Amino acid sequence: MEALLSLAIGVLTACGIYLALRGRTFPVVLGLTLLSYAVNLFLFAMGRLAIGQPPVIGSGLPGYTDPLPQALVLTAIVISFAMTAFVIMLALKARAELGNDHVDGEHSR
Repeated sequence: MEALLSLAIGVLTACGIYLALRGRTFPVVLGLTLLSYAVNLFLFAMGRLAIGQPPVIGSGLPGYTDPLPQALVLTAIVISFAMTAFVIMLALKARAELGNDHVDGEHSR
């Protein structure tokens, strides 16, 4: 299972980097989104999920689940949503002002 998760994180990261380096704005937005998904999976995998364990210390059961990775993933989800909305609005503004959707603003054909 760990190999499958690490493979999924690697594929998401590779696809995200490939799309983020494209020349048009929409693939860049998709690439940044895939990179944020890869980071979320990585943060969630850091938590070593424990089934049947309480999320806080002192509830009477031996051991506990670390709540920090879940909190980091929730924060990363909110930040990635805000970043995606900002980049989409920035791309729409650039498209309206420049007349094309190239990242560098030039029409290279």
